[in-house]
Amino acid sequence: MLELGDQAPDFVGPLGDGGQLRLSDFFGRKIALYFYPMNDTPGCVLEACSIRDTWNSLEAAGIIVIGVSPNSTKSHQRFAARYKLPFFLVADKDKKVIDLYGVWGNKMMFGKSFLGLKRTTFLIDESGRIVKIFRRPKNMVHGKEILDAFAEL
Repeated sequence: MLELGDQAPDFVGPLGDGGQLRLSDFFGRKIALYFYPMNDTPGCVLEACSIRDTWNSLEAAGIIVIGVSPNSTKSHQRFAARYKLPFFLVADKDKKVIDLYGVWGNKMMFGKSFLGLKRTTFLIDESGRIVKIFRRPKNMVHGKEILDAFAEL
């Protein structure tokens, strides 16, 4: 389990446009690395649109946003286009990044336990260290949560 102060594990992952993203390429900047279960589901749409709606402020604060889910690159392309998402979406179909960050595990829904991706956001400072972890982000205001948390650091 990653904790505050840990070095953010580096990874390389595919983007919807066919390119690759390496997390360490963004060290030296503030990073919001957010993990979400699935494109086009109600909670994930609310969270992504909340980040999109605060995009100008996030960008002005120098914050890079990277979303990661186990969806395919094609699914990410459609999701980003449908909701006009201006940030990076990494496809992690084999769950290597998800496992690296420890966000896969037991979840509860409607009284039933199952394995799944735990919605989590890691804020990473310019030195590549984890400075804040949202283990249960508030979907409708998550963009503002990210912005406010970085402002308080």
